[in-house]
Amino acid sequence: MKLFAQTQLLEDVQGKGLCVGCGACVDLCPYFTTYRGKTAMLFPCDRETGRCFAYCPKAEVDYDEVYKARTGRAFDGTPIGPHLETYKAKAGEKTAECTFQCGGTVTALISCALDNKMISGAVLTDSEGRMPKPRLVRTSEQARDCAGSKYSASPTLSVLNREAKRGVRNMGVVATPCQALAISQMKMNPTDKPDFEDPVSLVIGLFCTWALDARKLEALLAEKGIEGKIIKADVPPPPAEVFVVETDQGTVEIPLSEVREIIPEGCSICPDMTSELADVSVGQVEGEAGFNTLIIRTQKGAELVKTAISQGYLVTENLEGDKIHNLATASANKKKRALAKAKEMGLLNTPDEEGRAAMRVSEGALNKIQP
Repeated sequence: MKLFAQTQLLEDVQGKGLCVGCGACVDLCPYFTTYRGKTAMLFPCDRETGRCFAYCPKAEVDYDEVYKARTGRAFDGTPIGPHLETYKAKAGEKTAECTFQCGGTVTALISCALDNKMISGAVLTDSEGRMPKPRLVRTSEQARDCAGSKYSASPTLSVLNREAKRGVRNMGVVATPCQALAISQMKMNPTDKPDFEDPVSLVIGLFCTWALDARKLEALLAEKGIEGKIIKADVPPPPAEVFVVETDQGTVEIPLSEVREIIPEGCSICPDMTSELADVSVGQVEGEAGFNTLIIRTQKGAELVKTAISQGYLVTENLEGDKIHNLATASANKKKRALAKAKEMGLLNTPDEEGRAAMRVSEGALNKIQP
């Protein structure tokens, strides 16, 4: 892993418009903060290397190194990444009802982990008004308050950093792919801090094609005259081509062509659709609103799912082969688009004499993704 510092992070990420506001650089030190979805530097830092750069998912990410550390395997470009099993899943009777995004699988797994003391707390994304607001929850009741996709980029990892600094350990995190990548880099202790303790014991990853700039989404909703409290947002499968916003005053559809204008540039170079570095990954099942796709990736994830099923938090069924095929195709296409965009921007495997890269990927993986 190539390590640099705050100055290079500002040049490579903020300066190139690649920041996705994940919060990985916030609350590590006094120098970065986040406000209404925007990450900004408060004070300059003179260190030659910093965790801010090392944790960032858009700066000099060596995919082979991270994947080997997290999964024991090099990054090989497999469409949905290393995994053990795939299922359809939904919340069981033990999981209390709330506004689930699809089948309620994330809420069910977090509830099971909290109720069984498998984790001490969970870093989730709640809302404050129309802005995403990360928080540490300690109970399944608090977890249910955060249910549902926000579709907005959230500085979720700032709360993880803050609570880790306070000494909280054994935390669970519900993370998007870029956040799961940042957590994997944190776990590697890249700056060799002698007192390092991994604060994260469980990562539940979310499928993600893109997130929206929270401030621009707020402005777009105001421009459209959409009022009231947002209950749920969703992107129905093709050919719908709309972003659906359900509020307490009704449901509104916005053309995806308008919504795509407010996707952060950094999302365009993300090759991961299914949170490959999580313990389990959860997304929507194509064409089945009441179920989630569940990918089990690690033994820890398998143990959580087994417990959740046995105690009635979760129900699983076999995932049909055509749905796995379609998911793999969509994931492979995201990888192709991301690498092509990174190459176009000069951010893929950039030679040292030409500058720093956003991502470094082996020749073998490149050939597999873009044959």
